[in-house]
Amino acid sequence: MKKKYYFIAGLPRSGSTVLSAILNQNPKFYSGPSSPVLPSIYTLNHSLVNDQLFSAYPKEKEGKLMISSLIDSYHSDRKESIIFDKNRAWTSKINLIQTYITDNVKIICPVRDPDEILSSFISMIKRNPYQEGQSRINFVDEKLVKNNLPINDTNRCDYLASENGILGESSQAISRAIREGHGDKIHFVEYHNLVDDPLNTMKEIYNFIGEKYYEHTFDNLENKDREKDLDVYGLADMHEIRPILEDTSEDPKKILPEQIIEKCKGSDFWRKLNLIA
Repeated sequence: MKKKYYFIAGLPRSGSTVLSAILNQNPKFYSGPSSPVLPSIYTLNHSLVNDQLFSAYPKEKEGKLMISSLIDSYHSDRKESIIFDKNRAWTSKINLIQTYITDNVKIICPVRDPDEILSSFISMIKRNPYQEGQSRINFVDEKLVKNNLPINDTNRCDYLASENGILGESSQAISRAIREGHGDKIHFVEYHNLVDDPLNTMKEIYNFIGEKYYEHTFDNLENKDREKDLDVYGLADMHEIRPILEDTSEDPKKILPEQIIEKCKGSDFWRKLNLIA
């Protein structure tokens, strides 16, 4: 059975894990953790383009087939007919989707106020202090240590929002898609809309991807594909979700330094694009 693929990108701490849990209620759908499909396609494509042996005797049709098979191979354990492959960089590599996966590019992008995203990270870091015997400290503080920077909330936020940080990278990926004229391939899902009005938010997603609506419920939610958060990220509850949709986050002004709050003002660039349904 040939699978159909859609994609999830967007900003971190904006509801992609809970969105996946809701999507997975539909027996035709599967939405799992972030996958290595994109970097695998990118690496193999780059390797062939620069390979002397391939240049000497190019088999372009077979090379394309080899790369195109990666996504089917990775999701070969799933019986569902519709797969949502998740990677925050998909919006920056739409050309690879069109070349190797599908011409019908549909990317769902959960988004949220940047100060709330940073506040969520800081709160999570403080919920997960380093314990003796733990394999690693959290990935944010680890980066600060490697760069000989003091561990404090200002430096944590500056790193997360930098071009090499998870918030900065994902923001740049979305901006690139817009600059390249791919706005019609993206559907933004505001975090608070998902939490406060999940029914209409899900209907809008179905309308965007063109699939028949499934009657979802919004309680007893569960992330059945838990990642090794503590071992990989140093944060045990990075992809933990609550069984019922609710926003329990604190006001960022109570969490973040004032200078970070100021830096975040006006950085909700997607709301100025008139692309939200």
